Amino acid sequence: MKKWQRLLVLIVLTLVTMSFAIACNGNTGGDNGNGKIKVGSKNFPEQLILGEIYALALKNRGLPVERKLNLGGTSVAQTAIENGEIDLYPEYTGTGLIAVLKEPIQSNPQQVYQVVARGYKEKFNLVWLKPAPMNSTQALVMTQEASENYQITTISQMVNQANNLIMVGNSEFEIRKDGLPGLKQNYGDFQLKKYLSVDTQSRSKILGNGKADVAVTFGTDGEISAFNLVVLQDDKKVFPPYQVAPIVRQETLTKYPEIADVLNALAPKLTSETMQKLNYQVTGERKDPANVAKEFLTQEGIIK
Repeated sequence: MKKWQRLLVLIVLTLVTMSFAIACNGNTGGDNGNGKIKVGSKNFPEQLILGEIYALALKNRGLPVERKLNLGGTSVAQTAIENGEIDLYPEYTGTGLIAVLKEPIQSNPQQVYQVVARGYKEKFNLVWLKPAPMNSTQALVMTQEASENYQITTISQMVNQANNLIMVGNSEFEIRKDGLPGLKQNYGDFQLKKYLSVDTQSRSKILGNGKADVAVTFGTDGEISAFNLVVLQDDKKVFPPYQVAPIVRQETLTKYPEIADVLNALAPKLTSETMQKLNYQVTGERKDPANVAKEFLTQEGIIK
């Protein structure tokens, strides 16, 4: 065989090999190389419950599912879905507005949803499905005893006595626009006696044993009703609405359009009161999030 013929054969073989590799590895979105829909979540109880609810409901529909739960905070989950490491996860409209899109705070739930739905599609090619009525907004709470002792029922009243108060919450609240910076911008540049940055489980214990006066929580926290905590009125409306909804990669939704049918049907069932109960089963009664999710879906008649 002449030299030029051998060279031509080598080039053809190289091109065939490259084409085969691309065909084998070029899967994106819901395929991920194994044909499964990767369901993610952040790393706190409510997210774990919601992630399990999504995964179980999709699997019950006969869709191929792989769990990627307990990833981390907002930035970790957002990076994972942008990179295709996960295909969907539960997100909050307020978080999308403030933490991801960096948009100004708004208080109208419908407007906030429209802004994040449009922004995520344009910037990330991600789709927001229908939001649930539950509102997991930021909230400040006190025990009944502390509220009565300090005569505090609103955030304005709390700000007036801030230098005497210890607040406990997560690290994100110290830097988010709808956290301490937002409160100071709208209520005045107050100074707390101390801010304790801890995880969710430790926060409740610290408030309960009197080592903090005010706790940062969210509107669907099961301990609000379980322990009859006082939610301080956000009288200047700093906290935006935090409705939860699945966000899904467009590629995944195109391949598995049933995802929208299944998860949109779930949305109306997830009210604030329902989520409080589900959360407390995990945080208070120490039940496994997967079991709590399965029991909820069974009671709702979604799975047997």
